[in-house]
Amino acid sequence: MKKSIWSILAAFVLLLSASGSAWAYAPSVVHKPGALAYEHTKYLSEEIGSRVTGTDGESLAKEYIKKQFEEIGYTPDVQEFSFTKKGTSLSSSNVIAYKKGKSPQQIIVGAHYDSVKTGKGADDNASGVGVMLEAAQVLEKVSTPYSIVFIAFGAEEGGLNGSNFYASQMTAAEINNTVGMINLDSLAVGDKMYIHGSAGDAGFIREQALKIAEKRKLDIGINPGLNEHYPAGTTGDWSDHAPFNELGIPFAYLESTNWEIGDLDGYEQTMEYGGVWHTENDTLAFIETAYPGRIQERLSSYSQVLTELLKHFNKTSTSK
Repeated sequence: MKKSIWSILAAFVLLLSASGSAWAYAPSVVHKPGALAYEHTKYLSEEIGSRVTGTDGESLAKEYIKKQFEEIGYTPDVQEFSFTKKGTSLSSSNVIAYKKGKSPQQIIVGAHYDSVKTGKGADDNASGVGVMLEAAQVLEKVSTPYSIVFIAFGAEEGGLNGSNFYASQMTAAEINNTVGMINLDSLAVGDKMYIHGSAGDAGFIREQALKIAEKRKLDIGINPGLNEHYPAGTTGDWSDHAPFNELGIPFAYLESTNWEIGDLDGYEQTMEYGGVWHTENDTLAFIETAYPGRIQERLSSYSQVLTELLKHFNKTSTSK
């Protein structure tokens, strides 16, 4: 039975993994921006926890995401891949859901679901997956100007392996047919909310998103460009937008951090605790204790921007 975003319900679905069975649930569904994203973030980080590449945790997360896409009404595909790291062969998967739009041209929305061993990966990156799944559900019955490819990337930590593999499998026709890529990574903790984007005219996705944030009075801005290596509005190549940027596909990258402290490179997320990602503090309990209400605000803001952007996306630049 498909869930409606207007109803309030809770359902439990049984997920099977190679190591046994685990319970996952279809979150309580309410028409409140960020609520669905929060429930997904909570399940991935608290019920599954650490999701290191090649472990049962990552496998459970993959199955959870696949099941959520199915419950919404999509027919997801699982793209398996392998890679070698420090002489060890590892396997992971991307989970892909396709939404047909008015145009056959497509925009990719991606977030990685794996984590590092330390902490529970609530911020990095259950939060990004949560926002992506919320947008996928809210838009399932909505007509969108472009087709949308939602991708949960595996094995991002330690090499962007999932996004690199997906990008490497794109044909020239698929690349030409892709009008942009939106990356969601670590949305829950940072002092400030940002939307980064491609340089020059190819930064049009960022500009459209910023206009939505301004209209909705959401406190989202850009990297101010205090570090000469990262001009205002741009970012580095350390997350899943990078392989698509290398193909010439315009991108936007949503993240919460603080580009005005430390080395001015966005790595230190907060004034009080520095970087939470990749530390024992990357748990929902710590985030909610240290910053009451912050995760709810962040998830609500990003969910509103992403959903509205996908509803009204306009290819105003042909830069590739």
